[in-house]
Amino acid sequence: MTCAALIVAAGRGTRAGGDRPKQWQPLAGARVIDWTLRAFAGVPEISHIKIVLHPDDMAKFNTPEGVSVTAGGATRAASVRAGLEALEGTGATRVLIHDVARPCTRPALIRRVLAALEGGPAAAPALAVTDALWCGEGGRVTGTRERAGLYRAQTPQGFDFAAILAAHRAFEGDAPDDVAVARAAGLDVQIVPGDEDNLKITHPHDFARAEAQLRGRMDIRIGNGYDVHRFGPGDHVMLCGVAVPHDRALQGHSDADVGLHTLCDAIYGALAEGDIGRHFPPSDPQWKGAESHVFLRHAVALAAGKGFEISNMDLTLVCERPKIGPHADEMRRAVAQITGLAMERISIKATTSERLGFTGREEGIAALASVLLVRP
Repeated sequence: MTCAALIVAAGRGTRAGGDRPKQWQPLAGARVIDWTLRAFAGVPEISHIKIVLHPDDMAKFNTPEGVSVTAGGATRAASVRAGLEALEGTGATRVLIHDVARPCTRPALIRRVLAALEGGPAAAPALAVTDALWCGEGGRVTGTRERAGLYRAQTPQGFDFAAILAAHRAFEGDAPDDVAVARAAGLDVQIVPGDEDNLKITHPHDFARAEAQLRGRMDIRIGNGYDVHRFGPGDHVMLCGVAVPHDRALQGHSDADVGLHTLCDAIYGALAEGDIGRHFPPSDPQWKGAESHVFLRHAVALAAGKGFEISNMDLTLVCERPKIGPHADEMRRAVAQITGLAMERISIKATTSERLGFTGREEGIAALASVLLVRP
């Protein structure tokens, strides 16, 4: 079974408020459309994702690998049909049709719908109605309705590709969802358990609910780093990218910047990617005398490649001399330039070991660091 996902994002969403359609509005550090796309991109059973956009929005989206876009129509049904027509010939035998305004969809729900398609031409998630139902007019209750057998429909709704394409080609007018189109064509639709968290952003207050859902799912990593370098002959030490005058230098295969090395190890640790020696072996001659900003840039890029942002860095240098305080802000600026972080997210401080141990005897400098990584 080859499955494609069709994400419908051509609407204007005026009830949600804001100065732009809801799919382009910010949500928990990204846009609504980015969260929705991420939910489907993380399901390996989906081979291709097609996004249907309003013609005015085509330039707003940088299309990632494995994703394509097509222009939608004047109604939701027209937009879905445009997306289905664009998917014809891709080899898809199943398709999941999803509203972009449901950014909190979980992979488990997507897989439930996919599993149900193994036994029939159509399946869709829904939640049984549990609240009492009233009829009303003019702000007053005018009657009640029986709730037995009623469901709240959700997406993604899954279909045999050829069947739903034929159904849309035969359908006239608009429809509330694709289940209505499928049933009009006589397709049997299986109900699968929905997800209460799979909310649809419709009104302004829904953004806060969705953000609370997504914030709770963030991948947060903490990494710690520790490094030591001994003193040797020289007239300065490299610390956090800054040449600090001193009557000795730190010894190492590279420029021996103990501060940057420790920050690297903290990032690698948070990513479970070993330590700096794994990525830049001291036995490799190409790194002899290398400036350590190369290592830190690599660690930051590795984190970004895995979808993580660095929230903050906290570094402590342990030494009697040189004095770190007069150079701390310059070091923070240097680290900010290397990493792209704001200075307010970078802490560099120093302490002594009260003349105890190798740092107390001024034989070298030790450093400890903590780094927080966040993947939305």
